[in-house]
Amino acid sequence: MRKPEPALGLVVRFDYLWNEEAERGRIEGTKQRPCAIVVAQTGQGSSARVWLAPITHSPPRQASDAIAIPPRVKAALGLDDAPSWIVTTELNSAAWDDAGIVPATPDRWAYGFLPTALIKAVVDMTLAHQRTRRTIVKREA
Repeated sequence: MRKPEPALGLVVRFDYLWNEEAERGRIEGTKQRPCAIVVAQTGQGSSARVWLAPITHSPPRQASDAIAIPPRVKAALGLDDAPSWIVTTELNSAAWDDAGIVPATPDRWAYGFLPTALIKAVVDMTLAHQRTRRTIVKREA
């Protein structure tokens, strides 16, 4: 199984490190979860970087903090049928060869791509949040 090139909207499995965990001194996430690539910088080895938005079952505190994933999109990605949201208030930045980015399933590297309209909404909302407060946890390879 070959790892794909990083691309906007690709949903991968990653040990996402929440901002509040990083502030407490953690350097790795506590669990692997689906995450959507909202920025992809191509390159070789660790020069290829991605900015990842976490996908969670926890409802957002405010509606503007996350975007709900429609059930049909979750089904197409092979995710469970519980409600889920893409968080837009924080990101992780990681090298594409980061060991925390792992295959989604034993036979698939990634879950698949978000629909164009959904990833555009996620990127737009994430950029709006980043203009007012910087919440990117940079992960070192």
